[in-house]
Amino acid sequence: MRMRSAMGGRAYNCNGGFTNSYMLLNPEEVKFWDLLRLLFSSNLKKRRFVDSSHAREHNFWHRFFIFLSIVVLKLLRFFDKPLALLGFFLEFSLNFLSINGSFSGILLNFLRLKLKIPDSSSAEYLSLIGHLDSRVTLDKSIKPGDVNYFGALCMMASKLVYENEAHVTQIVNNIWKMEYLGFFNFWNDYQEKCSTQAFMMRDKKVDHDTIIVSFRGTEPFNADDWSSDFDISWYEIEGIGKIHGGFMKALGLQKCLGWPKEIERHDHERHPLAYYALREKLRELMKENEQTRFVVTGHSLGGALAILFPSILVFHKEKLLLERLEGVYTFGQPRVGDAKFGEFMVKSLSQYKIRYYRFVYGFDIVPRLPLDDKALMFKHFGPCIYFDWNYVAQVLEEEPFKNYFSIVGAVLMRIHACLEIGRSFTIAWRRGKEYEERVFLRIVRLFGLLLPGIPAHCPQDYVNSTRLGSTNRYHHNEYDVKIQ
Repeated sequence: MRMRSAMGGRAYNCNGGFTNSYMLLNPEEVKFWDLLRLLFSSNLKKRRFVDSSHAREHNFWHRFFIFLSIVVLKLLRFFDKPLALLGFFLEFSLNFLSINGSFSGILLNFLRLKLKIPDSSSAEYLSLIGHLDSRVTLDKSIKPGDVNYFGALCMMASKLVYENEAHVTQIVNNIWKMEYLGFFNFWNDYQEKCSTQAFMMRDKKVDHDTIIVSFRGTEPFNADDWSSDFDISWYEIEGIGKIHGGFMKALGLQKCLGWPKEIERHDHERHPLAYYALREKLRELMKENEQTRFVVTGHSLGGALAILFPSILVFHKEKLLLERLEGVYTFGQPRVGDAKFGEFMVKSLSQYKIRYYRFVYGFDIVPRLPLDDKALMFKHFGPCIYFDWNYVAQVLEEEPFKNYFSIVGAVLMRIHACLEIGRSFTIAWRRGKEYEERVFLRIVRLFGLLLPGIPAHCPQDYVNSTRLGSTNRYHHNEYDVKIQ
């Protein structure tokens, strides 16, 4: 891998023995006309914003997606602060409204000189995700030992991780009555800031002692998260396959070094990297009790990090942790690697008897990206646990309309969006008051008529799926996963 020098743009070798096959995007190096030439020239060596081990790219559509990725990454960088400001304003407004009761409550508190101002670090403060679905209690009808217990628990943990540390701590300790083990902000060596979050908790009952590691997904107004999603750089690890570069960077890939098995402790303490910090914490916890197991989970981008975490454990031959890894639960997870990577993971998961459950709700757009075609080469692996609009579960080889873009799919997706809007007004009396949807979520659902698949990605439907969907069937042949 070559990195650009800060002086003069001169390239120098920075491979570190990590990989000799890669394609890296450098948005900061791009010039408009140079970017435009990419569409008409296969010579990647002449493009300063693409650092590739392959001199030429003859596939036009692959060059087009590089072009598109660079444009999006540049726009995200340009609108980073305005996007964050818009997100803060919307989030603050929703919290301001909720803590004062309503618009009339704001007026009344103002007249009483008792107007409440939200504190973004308090346990009562909710993220945008929290306002879409404010449920914090676990489903009492799903007991420890039930086949779908960890699926439902992991989805709630995947939703909870979007909140601030004070809120996470309060819910884990006081509502769920579990052991809170820490909330973490991890360094991204390429973005040069902390942009990856996760938390850990321990669910200890008479019949099990399980650590849950939950990665945060893409926050709606966080440009760094979106940059990780849209960065279609890739790295090929020998014997493993090609892996999405943006996700690897978020997990803890190091500049010039890649994935060394161990890292300098003082660097790790100053800039904790997700994979290494979590691995170290898990090593300590596993030593305390031989019966302790752990699962990793996440929604959206968090799901991508959850399934990549064990892949690096295998790369580093972390036998102890792999043997204690009970399962990986992902919700609305995007594709993370090519067919070779899928075959590697199928073999590894089977070898260590690790359960992998990939939940997909309806026409959620994210599991259908990046595209599974000749241009982008990304593939899912393992069975898809698919839930339709009525939360009926099926085990499929791949979600319907796997690449999202389809004339027939576009019609069906909008019909599906209409059904979801109608269901929003009836689900509370059909399923129970805890399934009632708020005005904010109903407004988001309306966007499904214009951009179907966006509202379907919200955690609300994944929580409902794990609670209402019949999931007994996917526990049969649970290690029989395959590449699609």
